[in-house]
Amino acid sequence: MEQGLEVALTDLQSTWNNMRHHTDEISSDRLLVRRGQAFNITLYFRNRGFQPGLDNIIFVAETGPLPDLSNGTRALFSLTGRHGPSPWIASLETNGASSLEVSLCAPPVAAVGRYLLKVHIDSFQRSVTAYQLGEFILLFNPWCPEDSVYLDSEPQRQEYVVNDYGFIYQGNKNWIRPCPWNYGQFEENIIDICLELLDKSLNFQIDPATDCALRGSPVYISRVVCAMINSNDDSGVLNGNWSENYLDGVNPAEWTGSVAILKQWHATGCQPVRYGQCWVFAAIMCTVMRCLGIPTRVITNFDSGHDTDGNLIIDEYYDSTGRILENKKKDSVWNFHVWNECWMARKDLPPGYGGWQVLDATPQETSNGLYCCGPASVRAIKEGEVELNYDTAFAFSMVNADCMSWLVYGGKEQKIHRDTNTVGNFISTKSIQSDERDDITENYKYIEGSPQERQVFLKALQKLKAGRSEDPHQADSQHSLPEPRSGDGLWSLHTPSLRPSDIVQVSLKFQLLDPPHMGQDIRFVLLALNMSLQFKDLKVNLSAQSLLHDGSPLPPFWQDTAFITLSPEEAKTHSCRIPYSQYSQYLSTDKLIRISALGEEKSSPEKILVDKIITLAYPGIIINVLGAAVVNQPLSIQVLFSNPLSEHVEDCVLTVEGSGLFKKQQRVLIGVLKPQHRASITLETVPFKSGQRQVQANLRSNKFKDIKGYRNVYVDLRL
Repeated sequence: MEQGLEVALTDLQSTWNNMRHHTDEISSDRLLVRRGQAFNITLYFRNRGFQPGLDNIIFVAETGPLPDLSNGTRALFSLTGRHGPSPWIASLETNGASSLEVSLCAPPVAAVGRYLLKVHIDSFQRSVTAYQLGEFILLFNPWCPEDSVYLDSEPQRQEYVVNDYGFIYQGNKNWIRPCPWNYGQFEENIIDICLELLDKSLNFQIDPATDCALRGSPVYISRVVCAMINSNDDSGVLNGNWSENYLDGVNPAEWTGSVAILKQWHATGCQPVRYGQCWVFAAIMCTVMRCLGIPTRVITNFDSGHDTDGNLIIDEYYDSTGRILENKKKDSVWNFHVWNECWMARKDLPPGYGGWQVLDATPQETSNGLYCCGPASVRAIKEGEVELNYDTAFAFSMVNADCMSWLVYGGKEQKIHRDTNTVGNFISTKSIQSDERDDITENYKYIEGSPQERQVFLKALQKLKAGRSEDPHQADSQHSLPEPRSGDGLWSLHTPSLRPSDIVQVSLKFQLLDPPHMGQDIRFVLLALNMSLQFKDLKVNLSAQSLLHDGSPLPPFWQDTAFITLSPEEAKTHSCRIPYSQYSQYLSTDKLIRISALGEEKSSPEKILVDKIITLAYPGIIINVLGAAVVNQPLSIQVLFSNPLSEHVEDCVLTVEGSGLFKKQQRVLIGVLKPQHRASITLETVPFKSGQRQVQANLRSNKFKDIKGYRNVYVDLRL
């Protein structure tokens, strides 16, 4: 009597499949495949070969704790198709004497995650025998035209999915600096941590069956991940901290990569890591999304609006010295803010709003009860379609709100001016397959001051008004939506040259005399220009204060008063100097100093306000690669660094990392560095991945936290 077919062994062909599915960087031992693309496995039988007329082989793929056919988390599909229609496909490749190679393919809409693969064999229509073949991980597929994350450019796929390092832009709009970052999305165990992150979400905890069924949607996944990067609602990855007190954690400026953060979160039983700020939240989200297969990039917006009451107006308050005050409404203009863009179709929106979507994991405001923001279509932001999901109005305000400046004195508030140009400048991301910066501001808004830009602003404002009038929960709101006036007669806070000359007869402007280097005095002049035909007597109050990058002011540490008499059409300068000894003890980690001047004429009630934000620069770390870099061959890397200050610094620690170069972050205790002292350390490593790699380094001490450097390294496969 003929025996039933028995499976003895399964070869998931992980090495071959992973290479074809662009997952070989993650592992060659485990099967990681992308949906919408076939992968091959081989079944080896114990007693005989497969007989198509007699044996019916049914494959079963299951994901989640409660797999179910009706919600797509369980699939049954056979070689013959006799088991009924299924979006999963199995087809015969080769039928050997005692083996069978089959091709399997998950539909391009399948839920991503960890799957269990089984097979049921029915021989001669007798009892069915079941075998467990193994596990595999299914990911999004930007190489598949039917997948909703499909990106049709191979260079873009290489940059936004495969590249494991990059730059996050910081500083200010006048001094943009690249901060090197190790995303490390293909490092050991990162894929498992990303899947663990999904399982720790509130959505999964409340309803795991529905959550797993929805994991085929990049819109859904992106919102879940966005909420899980911060820890405001759940056991998220990072605690945010903008207090300047980081004694019980890590100063956000010290991080140079995502891997150490994600591994710490996992190792501590999913306890939030301390601490992060916007660029760290965005970097972690980039790592997770690229690992899952969704094209993602990190975006920096300089002079980024945070409009808490949704009226597209950022209110800023100043005292009589020009010092910026704490905002009672918590509106603010962040010196820079960092978020992500993820690429996906938006079938939930009208046609034309797919492509790049804003996702902001920094916990600022809630969205449907959770601290997440997006996905908001970048095109919808540019066109002012603020009613479209998700959180498009808030994203619009970050790049295109107006700024209203108020003078506070004697318990009263006087409007100084309204500025339509301040918010949203030099929106930046790393270029494709290049270390250069791409300015993508035009993706978000029309040219400032153009008719289209003001029309879009008005449209967005009207939509917000309409939305509020229809929302009963907003009926008692105390914040009005003021009418914008394109001819407000007000000149720019940061660029006085934009003033209307028929209204402002005197202008003030700051000019630095030297590059602002840490440890040196800050020298600058205030330039006063009389554009009228009358004499002008000015009293100008000057001040300097440190800022956090989110716009929060610290107390002023320097003040001065200047009395300037100007003849008709005369220009004069007033020289200023802030010694290092005066500003050093007041600096924040962000190294931002805001100098301001508030001028008034004796004969006029008009006030003239000007300010300038200075970012103090450090000399960078220099990294040299000593010799050729070859996989599995020893490599020496020299790191040169210095103390830029004219004083001793203590508690110096150097950290060095690089995906494919170091198995884990290297931490070197330096101790004390003498004034202006230069030092070098040589590290030994063995590269374990080929191709373009990057070394990232950071030096911290009790006086500074983020002296950084990087070096690109090409690792050959063999000598």
